[in-house]
Amino acid sequence: MHKNATHSLLPDVAFDAVALARPLDWVGMEGMALPIRLHSADGQGMLVPATVDVAVNLSKPDARGIHMSRLYLQLQAGLANEALGAPSLRRLLDACITSQKGLATHARLRLRYDQLLLRKALLSDNTGWKRYPVEVEAELHDGHLRLTLAFSVEYSSTCPASAALSRQANAARFGEDFSATTSLAPTDVQAWLESERGMAATPHAQRSRAEVRVELKPAFDELPLVALVDAIEAALGTPVQTAVKREDEQAFACANAANLLFCEDAARRVASVLASDSRVAAWNARVAHFESLHPHDAVASVSGRNPAVRSD
Repeated sequence: MHKNATHSLLPDVAFDAVALARPLDWVGMEGMALPIRLHSADGQGMLVPATVDVAVNLSKPDARGIHMSRLYLQLQAGLANEALGAPSLRRLLDACITSQKGLATHARLRLRYDQLLLRKALLSDNTGWKRYPVEVEAELHDGHLRLTLAFSVEYSSTCPASAALSRQANAARFGEDFSATTSLAPTDVQAWLESERGMAATPHAQRSRAEVRVELKPAFDELPLVALVDAIEAALGTPVQTAVKREDEQAFACANAANLLFCEDAARRVASVLASDSRVAAWNARVAHFESLHPHDAVASVSGRNPAVRSD
């Protein structure tokens, strides 16, 4: 029997009469494992694994269900063949709606993946890969694309209060050790500072994380992930490192001393980046300092909406 003839004999209950008829807000699939194509430096793009959720509305109340296999096939082809961006997401969501043959009028998509970025060491010639968890949400409704980008950045935070207390303890020990000395040569002070006696206390520091979510303005085509990560890491001043030699570790210690951070300080620094970015329509950020002093975390959140850019 011919393949098409066999197919025509297969039962399809999707068109059966439906009980309790009503339209549905969203119907779809969650947790699909699919490759997605990201932009790369060579312009060819690279495939990375992602977890994908997709849904469309079921606008016809008497339709029993949507065509899920059509959604899957659209995603499988579209995500792997076109680099991720606003234009490709719009085309993919529109194709998802069209695939439903009049059953749907809007669609949404959620992608979760890890972005690997090659980061240079602070002083040495080494480089290393750093992982950034990313989530992209896209929704197409009445021709309007709403695009949200979420990611997290890890950094080091040294407590300003602990640093002040440590400086006081160090100064007190200096006074104890040299109370009977009437004059000191700079070399004597330097030798003392380099000795174990020269460090009576050290401030506590911890790995910390900034979680960022931005709604992007539709006028910008590319997802500004790398640009936002770079700007936030620069504002915080102490992003965690990858390949580290001794000179890099010392430079990292100096960066921590120059960027003492309460969680409130870190939240304000992140906010200053997001509030000044012309690609961002609205944003929220949460920072968490995983304290080494306490068995709990110090957290701060901040959000805002940026003014629309005038076209005249």
